[in-house]
Amino acid sequence: MNAGCGRARVVVIALSLVSLASVPPATVALAQTLDLRSYQTVDLTHPLNAKTLYWPTSPTTFKLDSLSYGQTPGGWFYSAFAFSAPEHGGTHLDAPIHFGEGHLTVDRVPLDHLIAPAVVIDISTKARNDQDYRLTPDDIAAFEKTNGRIQPGTIVLLRTGWSTRWPDKKSYLGDDTPNDATKLHFPSFGVEAARLLIQDRRVVAIGVDAASIDAGASQDFMVHRIAAAADVPGIENLTNLNLLPAKGAFVFALPMKIEGGSGGPARVVALVPRR
Repeated sequence: MNAGCGRARVVVIALSLVSLASVPPATVALAQTLDLRSYQTVDLTHPLNAKTLYWPTSPTTFKLDSLSYGQTPGGWFYSAFAFSAPEHGGTHLDAPIHFGEGHLTVDRVPLDHLIAPAVVIDISTKARNDQDYRLTPDDIAAFEKTNGRIQPGTIVLLRTGWSTRWPDKKSYLGDDTPNDATKLHFPSFGVEAARLLIQDRRVVAIGVDAASIDAGASQDFMVHRIAAAADVPGIENLTNLNLLPAKGAFVFALPMKIEGGSGGPARVVALVPRR
């Protein structure tokens, strides 16, 4: 890279990443020349490690095995590892097929559902007073009164404040009974709010800084089912949503491209305009 390019810190994002005919103008603008000096990057992802939380009924968790670590006979250092993990745990994406037979697998989710402008709806105060709180249409109306109508093609992130409890299983999930998911308590999206966002506002993904896009006390997983029916993915176990503005951030939520998978671990990052 020459010195001029280094000083400008300009990145050109290939327009072939997305179908420009199907994405909002904000996406088109970002998919052109991007000066990173104008943005702060925020990591919304929990690291994968031995403390990573999984659904209580998951038979396995994250495992990292060393294949090689140390000096080689040739005199240089070399390391390699093998990992195994369920699709759904840690910061990860739920593909529509997770709760929708015949719907999109994780490798088929369109990129414009994973790379898009984002809004953050903050219910952390209400969740602090009610661990089972669920986002309502009135919460959305209040958000839009201040920030404008949520546009089609948006990723909606729900800030509950629950990420501060990670990785304390009992505090984060509301219960730590082994192999039992019937006693969980944590906030998330409500059913009618999900319908409004997905069917009326036509958002392309929803995400939350808690363990599920359905509240912990849910036993029918209707938010998952509504999202799956519309081929809208869910993003779960996010963190650092307190560092994002209510609107104006741009999110990249890229899961492992597991062919035929129902989801996968994801590295989720945001670009936030500098003020």
